[in-house]
Amino acid sequence: MGEVGDKYRSYLVGEGEKGTHWRHGGAPKYDLVNSLFEEERTKEWPKGSLEETVQNAIKTWEMELSHKTRLSDFKSINHEKFTLSVNGRKPLSGEETLSLGSYNAMLETSMPAELCPKGYYSSKEETFESSHENFRSAFPRGFAWEVLELYSGPPVVAFKFRHWGHMEGNFKGHAPTGKMVEFIGIAVLKVDDQLRAETVEIYYDPAEFMAGLYKGPKLDTAGEKSNSSTAQRCPFM
Repeated sequence: MGEVGDKYRSYLVGEGEKGTHWRHGGAPKYDLVNSLFEEERTKEWPKGSLEETVQNAIKTWEMELSHKTRLSDFKSINHEKFTLSVNGRKPLSGEETLSLGSYNAMLETSMPAELCPKGYYSSKEETFESSHENFRSAFPRGFAWEVLELYSGPPVVAFKFRHWGHMEGNFKGHAPTGKMVEFIGIAVLKVDDQLRAETVEIYYDPAEFMAGLYKGPKLDTAGEKSNSSTAQRCPFM
């Protein structure tokens, strides 16, 4: 996977990254989310195992997607072949995925935005920057990720994963609950002989994820809590 910048992610530092265009001016730090991962993961895979290799490869891909602004700087994907499909939707190219951002790509829907009240999450109304700011605000310690089960190895890698964080900040005007928000999903990746992703298919229940973010009371414009059950009615797919 190349030069390692921390325990779990490659392509953060070293000669190969000297020309990289970073979204926030430099390579990101993952100390907080690494601590959360180590404290609360449910699996600790043996060093060098295929499970660990896949887990670190996905963490690296997510890092590049979130923090590198040019697809040409990505080293975890096959630029010519890469596509991302979520819940059977039309595959996105690498450039389309980079333009949307990981959260918008995961939460993209064909449902009209007007079906959700103003203030609730719609990928059609969020930019790359605003979507990431929403989730950084909600999860100040980060949003950890782990492989739960590996079903097949390269070149077609299928696995179950868990994504989780603690809602310790506001999310789109909803007060923090302090509780864990998590979801379980399945992913199928086709990779090349360098473990670079060619096609990525992800399947999960977005309602399971988003419901936890709307459990906190709605804050009014003065920052006071108010009661609202609208989020329970707002569809996310």
